[in-house]
Amino acid sequence: MTSREFCGLCGKEAAEAGHPDCIVLLALEPPRYCTRCGRRLKVQVTPRGWSADCIEHGPLHG
Repeated sequence: MTSREFCGLCGKEAAEAGHPDCIVLLALEPPRYCTRCGRRLKVQVTPRGWSADCIEHGPLHG
């Protein structure tokens, strides 16, 4: 089985070209998609940071 990675902002495969805008935006805002499976994340933004949950891989924090 091959391990694939996904863009945290648009959810497309990270190997695809055309993610320079996504990389810039991810420096400013939380990911919207899980980078391990590509599923949409449940994201909560607070004044102290953000948290995101993937149904498959659990919580992320930033």
